[in-house]
Amino acid sequence: MTYQDTVSWMFSQLPMYQRQGKSAYKADLNNTLLFAAHLKNPEHHIKTIHVAGTNGKGSTSHMLASILQEAGYKVGLFTSPHLKDFRERIRINGTVVSKAFVREFIKRNKTFLEAHSLSFFEMTSGMAFDYFAKQKVDIAVIEVGLGGRLDSTNIITPEVSVITNIGFDHTQFLGNTLEAIAFEKGGIIKSHVPVVIGETQQETMVVFTKMAKKNQSDIYFADVLIDEVYSSDLKGNYQRKNIKTVLQTIKVLKSKSFLISKKQIQNGLLQVVKNTGLQGRWQILQEQPRIICDTAHNREGLNYVVKQLAEEKFSDLHMVFGVVSDKDLISILDILPKKATYYFCKPDVPRGMDINLLEQQFKAFGFKGSSYLSVNEALKSAKKHARDTDLIYVGGSTFVVAEII
Repeated sequence: MTYQDTVSWMFSQLPMYQRQGKSAYKADLNNTLLFAAHLKNPEHHIKTIHVAGTNGKGSTSHMLASILQEAGYKVGLFTSPHLKDFRERIRINGTVVSKAFVREFIKRNKTFLEAHSLSFFEMTSGMAFDYFAKQKVDIAVIEVGLGGRLDSTNIITPEVSVITNIGFDHTQFLGNTLEAIAFEKGGIIKSHVPVVIGETQQETMVVFTKMAKKNQSDIYFADVLIDEVYSSDLKGNYQRKNIKTVLQTIKVLKSKSFLISKKQIQNGLLQVVKNTGLQGRWQILQEQPRIICDTAHNREGLNYVVKQLAEEKFSDLHMVFGVVSDKDLISILDILPKKATYYFCKPDVPRGMDINLLEQQFKAFGFKGSSYLSVNEALKSAKKHARDTDLIYVGGSTFVVAEII
């Protein structure tokens, strides 16, 4: 198979949570462990950092990778979802995995994958571990796909575990209280492995402290412990919390004999996009009119976005907005700006919410706007109606942002 044939097979033959939703979720690690054993446990041959959390885990992972690259390490980075090309998920020092490796990996393991009906993420996690081990990375930053305790990445024993924060997202899998969600994400805490918590929350602090004590793991609450202020090329005020999380994680790594200077930290934070290729985090696409996109998709993430929008200077606000079908719109409608014109659109994935339903629910809450058949049509209309002094925001879903970058 060609690379495109391979990727098409991966997407069409195997369930993938980001596109399909609940039907792709598997609540155990049996297949992951079987596949790891089949691959001769590559995860045992690499040092790792494990990153979980409701919001900020992608930015945090990329910041950590960038700093470690600046410090001269060969750094693997496994994240999800991708925006354009599947290979964005697996990188070494910012360079995506080769098409040849993806093609040969699937070809070599296809019989096993089909026999055990592995999910998209189970298969992809195994691919990442295998690639990083074969490439002999010094360390790999591994972002959790969903949750933590039962996530396919949770077969590693990292140098440090990181949990950015806890919010209400994927409640159909993780529970409908902050404590329950914290328990699932806290499942990445391993015996005698230090854990960094990015945001101290009253409801979750007890959960994490108890889990850390049970595992005899040192626990660090970054927002309490870190006072330093560093700048980053990742814009948006919400990155301040992620930066504190990163700085505390680097302190833990330095205590484990990783050599990282203050200058390397500064440079790493200032060159995240250049070093890792990260896109879609408060990304400014053009000026006059100013167009900004962001992949925030849940209440906590969108709340940060709305606060950031309030600090922008513009005449009128245009919101190009789409979500996935299992999104609880009631949980976000009360925080979105009503003094704006909305351009409702459906991201081009099976899970995309129907634009008529989206428009209907928004208008029931007093929002104004129109529906468009595609994200690009919606953006085209927003550009047509916006003056140079206006602001256009594109978001609501990673898949919406992916179509316009």
